[in-house]
Amino acid sequence: MIKHGYFYWNELMTRDVQQTKDFYSAALGWTFQDMPMPDGSVYTLIVDGETNIGGVMSMADNPQFEGVPEGWVAYIAVDDVDARVAKAKKAGGTIAQPPFDVPGVGRIAMIQQPGGAMIGWMTPPEMTAS
Repeated sequence: MIKHGYFYWNELMTRDVQQTKDFYSAALGWTFQDMPMPDGSVYTLIVDGETNIGGVMSMADNPQFEGVPEGWVAYIAVDDVDARVAKAKKAGGTIAQPPFDVPGVGRIAMIQQPGGAMIGWMTPPEMTAS
């Protein structure tokens, strides 16, 4: 069950997906499944048995990520990302990326909390607003 306020997904942003796969496969025994995306890119799922436990996204050849260091992005499940973004603004947060939909994944926003740390908030499709 997906719970509001709990960490839900972790995603590694990297410039060398194959090197990442090789490293985590050797170090942690992770397996991976590549998923072609509608825009022609490939998103890589981190898989444990039949459970998707995270993802890997390529930053290579994407000017949007120029100068951005590689790193992990954590996502917290929220019951209604749009309503929670409004609360985040009132609480002093900055909206780095307004809510957007990813078909089959959910509605996502990127928040910068006071102090500067970044976090993703996501309302997965299985989660209903309360």
